[in-house]
Amino acid sequence: MFTDLQPYAQLFEEYTELRVQENRQMIIAMINGDVMMNQKTSTSGVSARVYKQGCWGFASHSDIDDDTICQVINNAAENADFLSAREPKQVGSLPSSQAAETHDFTTTSPRVSPKDCIDFLRMIDYYLQRHYTHLNARTLVLRTLDMEKTILTSDASSSASRTPRAVLSVTLSVIKDGKPVELYDVYGGFGQFEDNFSQIEPLFGQIDEQYSHLLRKAEGVYPESGVAECILDAHVAGILAHEAIGHTTEADLVLGGSVAGDYLNQQVASPLVSLVDFAHTAYKELCPVPVFVDDEGVKAEDVVLIEKGILKGFMHNKESARHFHVSPTGNARAFQCSDEPLIRMRNTAILPGRNTLREMIASIDRGYYLMKASNGQADSTSEFMFGVVQGYEIVHGRLGKAIRDTTISGVAFDMLKTVSMVSDEMVWNCCGICGKKQPIPVGMGGPAIKCLVTIGGK
Repeated sequence: MFTDLQPYAQLFEEYTELRVQENRQMIIAMINGDVMMNQKTSTSGVSARVYKQGCWGFASHSDIDDDTICQVINNAAENADFLSAREPKQVGSLPSSQAAETHDFTTTSPRVSPKDCIDFLRMIDYYLQRHYTHLNARTLVLRTLDMEKTILTSDASSSASRTPRAVLSVTLSVIKDGKPVELYDVYGGFGQFEDNFSQIEPLFGQIDEQYSHLLRKAEGVYPESGVAECILDAHVAGILAHEAIGHTTEADLVLGGSVAGDYLNQQVASPLVSLVDFAHTAYKELCPVPVFVDDEGVKAEDVVLIEKGILKGFMHNKESARHFHVSPTGNARAFQCSDEPLIRMRNTAILPGRNTLREMIASIDRGYYLMKASNGQADSTSEFMFGVVQGYEIVHGRLGKAIRDTTISGVAFDMLKTVSMVSDEMVWNCCGICGKKQPIPVGMGGPAIKCLVTIGGK
């Protein structure tokens, strides 16, 4: 339950942030019908940060009681005193921000038990066995995460939130020429298990489509390596927006030397490209990871990163906002009670354009339609490399054969300048996890984009 932190405000002498948090997680994994993992965990505790003369003092504890909360505040203050006495920094106070919000997204449906969740996976597995006779292997992994936070700052900012997520990963494999060919997909997202998987029949239809793509992939070809005209579907464009652009525009990485620091107010993409880190709502609908108040008690605002091809701004916490003489944007987030808040993305997406996907495919004589990415990497120069696990050839304006696993690479700020068409659909990838020092849920997505990109071959 939400903890009342107001009585502890009397202990705040310097700028202080107090947070009580609990993360409840469940993982159930089933391989070829056998339950290989059934794990349920809860991590909770209290943390405090105190800011003095440019130095942070941080402390945390796994217990949540009156004495422990008081001790954690005192320990954080002592740590700030210790550091500021040895290396004081001649900086001003942090910008003040006030918010008072409560958001509880707990399901209103009757809760199910872990056994019910296992039975749910068994029903899916039985369906796979009965309908997909060519399968060599099948893996189902259900992950749920409920994050509950209560925050109070010395700015009189307060927040209480419960944010759930339930994700089902389905990996299917067939044998072709003696070798396995695999394809995965992820279902669910924001909300609890009861919200995402109350009906199983629609899920069967989605997995049917996944299986059809897998069979085509097994008969597929490898793309020709080199620079090609490609359509990056929303899932691939979303990962690109997050990894290769989003991270370069996090203000702490800008201060650390990110290439975006040299590009502010310059053209970094085609005029067709606008990119936003949404706080909680996009186009009047909740985003996959709604953040209304961040872990510094700042009211979360949308951040326009690129507007019609021009780099317009960065994502900030209080410290970086003071440095750049702007307002904090509400991007400070921590995964567990023992973590300090970092500048993190929330829901990063390119904005839709005016073209239909059909028009975009018809405009390409020879190229590729890239639909799903696997893990990849990018650095502070915006250079990237991602795996592509699902896609098709485009031949004379029509989809051709499926392609086998490949890679795409390039420098994102250069590649975005080649964007010539943007689709009119907004699609979210609701299952992203960002690994910047701490794992944390993120949303990413947008439309499909047509561009030039370097694609790998066999």
